Amino acid sequence: MNYVFVSYHYSANFHTPQAWVKRIEIYGGIMEALAKENTVHYLKQIDYQGDYLHNGVCYHFVNFNPKEKYFPRKMNRFIKSFHPDIVVVGGLHLPLQVIQLRLNLDRHTRIIAHHHAEKPFPGLKKHIQRLADKYIDAYLFASRHMGMDWVAKGNLASPEKIHEVMEVSSTFYLIEKSIAKRKTGITGDPAFLWVGRLNDNKDPINVVRAFLKFAKNNATARLYMIYHTDELLPQINLLLGSSSNKSAVILIGEVPHDDLLYWYNSVNFIISGSHYEGSGTAICEAMSCGCIPVVTDIFSFRMITDNGKCGILYEAGNEDALLSALNSIENQDLTALKNRSLEYFNTNLSFKAIAAQIQEVAGSL
Repeated sequence: MNYVFVSYHYSANFHTPQAWVKRIEIYGGIMEALAKENTVHYLKQIDYQGDYLHNGVCYHFVNFNPKEKYFPRKMNRFIKSFHPDIVVVGGLHLPLQVIQLRLNLDRHTRIIAHHHAEKPFPGLKKHIQRLADKYIDAYLFASRHMGMDWVAKGNLASPEKIHEVMEVSSTFYLIEKSIAKRKTGITGDPAFLWVGRLNDNKDPINVVRAFLKFAKNNATARLYMIYHTDELLPQINLLLGSSSNKSAVILIGEVPHDDLLYWYNSVNFIISGSHYEGSGTAICEAMSCGCIPVVTDIFSFRMITDNGKCGILYEAGNEDALLSALNSIENQDLTALKNRSLEYFNTNLSFKAIAAQIQEVAGSL
């Protein structure tokens, strides 16, 4: 089967193909897995022009007129030139471009739209999304329930085209915990890790409050927080400053992404306070290293934990619910949870698993 993956967005700050391939490696691995049995092209606009072959995927970098953002005639003609069986469009917020794409493609070509955390458009744009729905053959959502929300809001006509397929996977893997700890210096027992922005949606305030209460009766427990934006850092510092056990929470800040391999492998649990996620990249990466998720009971995390079978779910924004979840850990078989987490990652969230799911959807169209 001949696939073309396309991103209509222009990313001006990337000047080499290697830089962009590295940037999207948690998505590119899916294309590489597909390329083992299919022809796979990827089209992208960056500050570079040329072709680049990497792990079986043919990357085509173009630099068309930025003024063609809403009417991408050159890009759509370029897509058609590959005579694809399947075009996978990144994101659901490009209905106008997709309508034009459909009018350009061969009749046999099918279009799949892959959800990337977007929420349904309101107003006029909602009607354009509804129109584009007629030209899209399948949708991939990390959680089917997320897709059903688009149907309920009227942006998609019916649930028939919705398929549950994870958005990204992980390049990380399991290594010896003692080796990882020598790199990170983590000493907590049990040790928890936070990876994400310090913003309202991620809700670090609720997590820190609950964890400080948990640590009062678990003196060796530690929460390590890695973050690359610090919107709520002043409030967190105030919380810690007024706490008698503030040493239970260690603020790490930003670390190079590749170093997360060692952090994930140093801890027992990955924790999140998110109210909404399109998928859950950090949780997926952590699970690939054997971390047990303690995460909010939202659509994407239900999927990523197999409805809590390989993790612990709690109500978003509920401090008492998180504290109860943390306290329940002592009654859990942590070895069994870790093994279930790893097994579920391999069978449902790995590059190979996601590629197989996309291939199944494509074959059904």
